[in-house]
Amino acid sequence: MDLTPNLKIRIGSLELANPVMTASGTFGYGREFNELVHLNRLGAIVVKGISLKPSAGNPPPRIVETHCGMLNAIGLENVGLERFVREKLPFLGKLPGATIVNIYGQKIEEYGELARELDQYPEVAAVEINISCPNVKAGGVAFGVEPAAAREVTGVVRAATTKPVIVKLSPNVTDITAIARAAVAGGADALSLINTITGMAIDSATRRPRLANITGGLSGPAIKPVALRMVWQVARAVPVPVIGIGGIMNAEDALEFLIAGATAIQVGTANFVNPRATTDILDGIRAYLLEHRMKNVAELTGSLNTAMN
Repeated sequence: MDLTPNLKIRIGSLELANPVMTASGTFGYGREFNELVHLNRLGAIVVKGISLKPSAGNPPPRIVETHCGMLNAIGLENVGLERFVREKLPFLGKLPGATIVNIYGQKIEEYGELARELDQYPEVAAVEINISCPNVKAGGVAFGVEPAAAREVTGVVRAATTKPVIVKLSPNVTDITAIARAAVAGGADALSLINTITGMAIDSATRRPRLANITGGLSGPAIKPVALRMVWQVARAVPVPVIGIGGIMNAEDALEFLIAGATAIQVGTANFVNPRATTDILDGIRAYLLEHRMKNVAELTGSLNTAMN
């Protein structure tokens, strides 16, 4: 009798071999980890955010270690769309797992142009929209903190591509379910959450900020309880798959997100600590399913029992 559990999951029209993905900005363009990780085992690689033109990001220092996490103010440094397609995509296209391209812009039109250009490449399985970016028409307010803006930018991308559209939600909002519903109304096939939480660090000896940008995005185990709560809330509020992100360091963490309602998970900061974190987590999920005699990983999604008796 075959007891091998089925790890396949679906994100819109996209079927993945398993629910383990990398988080944008923590895994480069995939090739950087080629000597360290069996990339062909991953459900998907989400590449670092791509903009129309290359970006140098913010000046250093731009990474600071914190208690149970890290602050980063990289500033979305990337090679730009043209170089990504020419230099990075051919390698990714040879991998059996899906390539998901995270996109960002400062104008809604830029999101649409990126999605339209990427739509012609079969190597790209889906696009993930980073809506934590400044909307220059709104005076620098991020698209992801206002429902109408989130719905509009999602709609523009949805109209520009035939590929599954994933919207990455910011936690820096009063009600994340309102943003989630707006993104779904705009045409999102799935939601990934959470992005980093805005924070800062100060050097008391110099009385200066430790980041040149002053503030940065907090990630790692410190944000896991917040991320888990938000995934649980959003999974109950929308009819599309939710991808959990935030402080997932091991299989136990990943299992908690799946039980809370996530269909899949993304591994971020853990990649810097343990480059093989993704495959270790995958092995741990499979072992859990075998131990509990579960035939399908989908049985875990949303299986949280909130009864207190």
